[in-house]
Amino acid sequence: MISTQKSFEKKEQGSLYLVPTPIGNLDDMTFRAIQILKEVDYIASEDTRNTQKLLNHFDISTSQLSYHEHNTNERTPQLIEKMLNGQSVAQVSDAGMPSISDPGVELVKAAIESGITVVPLPGPNAALTALIASGLTPQPFYFYGFLPRKKKDLVASLVDLNKREETLVFYESPHRIKQVVEQMVIVFGAERQIVLAREVTKRFEEFVRGTAPDVLEWLENEQIRGEFVLIVEGNSDIEEEAPQSWESLSLKDHVEELMENQDLPSKKAIKEVAQLRGLQKREVYAAYHEINE
Repeated sequence: MISTQKSFEKKEQGSLYLVPTPIGNLDDMTFRAIQILKEVDYIASEDTRNTQKLLNHFDISTSQLSYHEHNTNERTPQLIEKMLNGQSVAQVSDAGMPSISDPGVELVKAAIESGITVVPLPGPNAALTALIASGLTPQPFYFYGFLPRKKKDLVASLVDLNKREETLVFYESPHRIKQVVEQMVIVFGAERQIVLAREVTKRFEEFVRGTAPDVLEWLENEQIRGEFVLIVEGNSDIEEEAPQSWESLSLKDHVEELMENQDLPSKKAIKEVAQLRGLQKREVYAAYHEINE
């Protein structure tokens, strides 16, 4: 069922405002964001202590309520009730856009389901800010966020991402960035261009550009500090998977080919054909023996 929202149509209930906050430089806070934070009844903050520093800087006295990954089940219905009763809420994360690798999506979904107006404000975003200065093709791009922590899952994700032609964008911590780039060298190859954007918009903002091995060497000789946006050139040499030689064969012909080429008895050949094609063994058996089911 379709639903529509006129964001600035007057309603008795309150609204949910999604307010981006600076990712480093406080001067990136917009006039509108400051005004909204002053006007709403509550600010739902990922970390109230961190947000309070921002509020103090801009002389904002609005009350805060904590809203983070560990209390969403409890806090979401409380915030929804407040908005249904006519109070407005602004949601902020510690830095950047709410919901982008930060808490937020649960509250947005609940607000929409309750018919509450959700109003997004434009503002700071580390991924896009780094992307436009990377020197790599900015569109199309594929934003992934944080890669899996376990090595097995990390490698599996990179193998899958290696099939993409778009520029890839990741977030990574200083503790894991070297491990991630090491695996990228192995999976993506030595020619892939990588850009590390460190401490974007902050005093020590830095961009490191080069091939995957070059960037890895830089990491090995650097004292790694700060949060990273990792941008990777897309794969421009994706090989199309060759069609299986048996795709044009009937089930009977496929069984007979395996029997001849691999010297298999019909029972084993039928079993292998079923596995290759994702079929029931009895279906292949019936086709081979020309049994009409």
